[in-house]
Amino acid sequence: MLQRVDEFCERYGLTVPVLEAPMAGACPPELAVAVAQAGGMGANGVVLDRPDAIAAWVARFRAAGGGPLQLNVWVPDEPVDDPARVEAASAFLQRFGSPADPAGAGPVYDEQCEAMLAARPTAVSTIMGLFEPDLVRRLREQGVAWFAAATTLDEALAAQEAGADAVVAQGMEAGGHRGTFDPAAAERTDISLMALVPRLADHLDVPVIAAGGIADGRGVAAALALGASAVQVGTAFLRTPEAGIDPSWAAALADLPPEGTVPTRAYSGRLGRAVATPYVTAWREPGAPATAPYPQQRALVGRYRRAGAQVDRANNWAGQSAALAREEPAGEVVRRLWAGALELLA
Repeated sequence: MLQRVDEFCERYGLTVPVLEAPMAGACPPELAVAVAQAGGMGANGVVLDRPDAIAAWVARFRAAGGGPLQLNVWVPDEPVDDPARVEAASAFLQRFGSPADPAGAGPVYDEQCEAMLAARPTAVSTIMGLFEPDLVRRLREQGVAWFAAATTLDEALAAQEAGADAVVAQGMEAGGHRGTFDPAAAERTDISLMALVPRLADHLDVPVIAAGGIADGRGVAAALALGASAVQVGTAFLRTPEAGIDPSWAAALADLPPEGTVPTRAYSGRLGRAVATPYVTAWREPGAPATAPYPQQRALVGRYRRAGAQVDRANNWAGQSAALAREEPAGEVVRRLWAGALELLA
């Protein structure tokens, strides 16, 4: 088992098999640097970023010391044209206040991919789908690995066939957006990490990276024992000083029980696991409408935030092990997770 871990670490320049989850909006360069300098892999989710922002983030990361780095992007969904859903969601949001004017167009996926190629990180990762063959070829030519998130064996096999160098097994315990390729199937792919990792490890030839509910050495050791070569950790870093997230979000994570998180589409229209805030809970009330599809729901929520309405100031994402997150430096989190795992694995 440790040989498998050592091979993964050697390939990607790590001394610790802990990857920071690429959490869009919660991955400042300071957090990524702290993780990388502790021996792991730093990360940034760029789904909200234009090319100049991607380049600037990577420049700050490298100027501060750099290290192994993963950049993550969403593969775009097929557009959903459902004006009735958008109108119903917009009407429901009016209970929280009034909206601001619509914002301009968001970043362009193809341009984001070009910016990531130009940055030449250790790895580029995907969620919600797969890269096209030409992009996979260009990544290989530049020596950049491709990590593909998957929530089922079928998705993982498709990623391997498409050329992924590793598969991120995302369990249903994970905070943030669910990586299911088909948006409509997200609620049906609620597989726990304990079931998903061995399922993938038994059928894949590429390494498996375990993600979801891992926040201490016990979780790391369990994931590696089940067949993973490394782990990807998100919520455990959110209370670190380097993360710098909205104070109300950070406070909500303190001693948050697993049942205090819920799957929701309230923030973006795509399913994700978050704190059961009053805003999130309102969308689960009897008679509440379905959210608008992605990305219309995200755009609607943004309008209400810009107007100062009573919606959550940030997406309060949280995995089911949020209570294990500590207020301590990110480098200490990495070292503590690996030391605890080694003690158990020995």
